[in-house]
Amino acid sequence: MVLQLIIAFLVSLVVTVVAGLVLIPVLRRMKAGQTIREDGPVWHKNKEGTPTMGGLMFIAGVTISCLIAAIGFLRDGFYSNLSALLFALLLALVFAAIGFLDDYAKLKKKQNLGLKAKQKFILQLVMSAGFLLLMWVTGNLTTDMYIPFVNVYVSVPAPVYFVFAAFVAVATVNAVNITDGIDGLATGVSIPVAVFFVYVSFLWGIETVGVFAAALVGGLFAFLIFNFHPARVFMGDTGSLFLGGMIFAMALSMDMPLILIPLGIVYFVETLSDIIQVTYFKLTHGKRVFKMAPIHHHFEMCGWNEYKLFVVFTSVSIVFAGISYFGVMLRV
Repeated sequence: MVLQLIIAFLVSLVVTVVAGLVLIPVLRRMKAGQTIREDGPVWHKNKEGTPTMGGLMFIAGVTISCLIAAIGFLRDGFYSNLSALLFALLLALVFAAIGFLDDYAKLKKKQNLGLKAKQKFILQLVMSAGFLLLMWVTGNLTTDMYIPFVNVYVSVPAPVYFVFAAFVAVATVNAVNITDGIDGLATGVSIPVAVFFVYVSFLWGIETVGVFAAALVGGLFAFLIFNFHPARVFMGDTGSLFLGGMIFAMALSMDMPLILIPLGIVYFVETLSDIIQVTYFKLTHGKRVFKMAPIHHHFEMCGWNEYKLFVVFTSVSIVFAGISYFGVMLRV
């Protein structure tokens, strides 16, 4: 299994780097530049025109890496592993397609508003429900949910589990999307999350999730070369929704969507800060809890530069990935 993980990592890394060298000039020629929100930090205006939809780079890397792994599983007769891998990849690609539609709409309108929030929510919810139903019908989904830190499995009634899992899927992809607000932030925060799944899948002997996670680690490390401050490309909703879809798919494949609470603590806090800000603003008719939401912008307004934000938020993600490991180690 170690060799499979190394190959998945390297293939994804190399393909993503090559894709970046090809794609970024193409995006520049297409004038596929990011439009910066008017209500964002004023100093972000100098990012205007930076190519977006760069997530296509690591999407290509992960997809090719996973397809190569799938050929290996097929050759070795591991059909159950093959179907689980392809279903997880399919879900992530569907979310990427929704993100692509949103990015395309933004570019067409020349503003930072693509699909309406209601449109994205409905699309995400329908696709999540369809994916869960497909996995259930094909025998690739159980309703036994692992509870981290107490090392027990709970059998959940199927209708309840489907509703819960669909909610977690939509919440995860949007939380990752919200975190993607400054150079390299979502990329850096997500690498420890993916490494967690590599390590735990290795210990649990789940090859599909391990390959999936190793490919994601390789793709993200390669993407960070282009996305670190000052970013030469942004992942866009195309990349962030794919990334969120992958993270959810890995947790679901291991029957532990609850691990996303500690493991994705940065995503959770970013989203919560946004919800608190909007709710308090409406209730108080204009007052704010944070200087700006989500919370990474609050710290920017407090004087943190993008390097410090990247280091601190990524470090928090690393610490909670370690805590999450202790939450599942009893299962080993």
